[in-house]
Formats: sequence, C-alpha cells, structure tokens
Amino acid sequence: MRVVLDTNVVASAMLWGGTPRLLLQAAREQRVMLFTSTALLAELTDILGRTKFEKKIAASRLTVDQLVDRYANLITLVRPTLVSGIAPDPDDDVVIGTALAAQAKWIVTGDKPLLSVAIYQGVHIVRVSEAVQLKGFEINHNEGH
Repeated sequence: MRVVLDTNVVASAMLWGGTPRLLLQAAREQRVMLFTSTALLAELTDILGRTKFEKKIAASRLTVDQLVDRYANLITLVRPTLVSGIAPDPDDDVVIGTALAAQAKWIVTGDKPLLSVAIYQGVHIVRVSEAVQLKGFEINHNEGH
C-alpha cells in the first residue's frame, strides 16, 4: 500500500507516539510504503524546530536533523505533481501533488481543511484513526508488545 503522511502526522508520531506511531511502525515492518517530497521534509524540519517543541525534542535525545533522517530512511522521495487550487489551504496542494506523484492511494492527515477534500484523482484523504484500520496499518493485538 502506497501512502503519504502529512507532516502533522509524522511530527505527532515522533513527539507523542500513540496511534500515529503505528503508521511509522508499519513502514519499518515494510507492510506499507511511505512517500514524501523534499518540500514536506523541509516542512517537517521546520515544525520540529519550533520553540514549542524544544522539550519534546530534548526528551527524545535526538536532534531535529536526526529525527528527520530517521524518517527519511523509511520513505521514498518523489517530486510532487504540480496541482493548484485543490485544497482549501494552498500549502496543502503539495501534499496532494506528492501523493499523485507517488501513485499513492492514501494521504493520512489531521488537517481539517485537507480532510475536507476527501478524495482527489483516486487518492483518499483520511484521519489517522481511519488509516490504522486499512490493510497494512491494522493493529495486530497478538504481537505481544
């Protein structure tokens, strides 16, 4: 399964864990293929570098660059297809363009304006709670973690 995680989901997985972390775990276990673009990696670096996250970053005992590098090891980089005016927030068009370039079927996000698009050219835009129910992301309660 080919998936693009919006940067808010990746940051949440890195800093708070919980359900978003399951999405990264699925990629580590090669149950899904994650895709991103240089624009989304730059946005992730920017988000993680914000002052309000300093304590969470320090608690991880990793630098922002190390966190981004770890994520980069899980993904395949693509050049986004140029799209414009699809999402209510023009900054979200790059997320859609990344998914199109990756031939992904899913974008996982917590961004309400992006979620309002719902589907575009066969790409489904879903919440984390919906994504973990998809094939490849499903939680295996028998793993004994």
